Amino acid sequence: MSSRPRNTGQPSGSPFGNIESALEYVTYLLEACREARTQVETEMAQMNEPVLARKKDALRVVHYKLERLSSHIETTQHLLKDLRKLRRLILEERRSHAKAATA
Repeated sequence: MSSRPRNTGQPSGSPFGNIESALEYVTYLLEACREARTQVETEMAQMNEPVLARKKDALRVVHYKLERLSSHIETTQHLLKDLRKLRRLILEERRSHAKAATA
């Protein structure tokens, strides 16, 4: 058996102490990623001079990487939400069984 404490759904001091805090962190991370993408788009739109072509190409790569990162973070967010729902279902089922056993 693991010596790690079981998650009781109570908040933890760690940013990843439970699903809710991890979901909150991932949500902030997604927001920051979207803001960065918007800034890169704005900067790319302002680069019209041929001497800035190399920098604009680099910003296109950055933009692509931010899009990929956003996609992965969104997937993580969906997975965390699914895990949260499943945990709630399991806990509710346990409560129902416990009530039925005491009745």
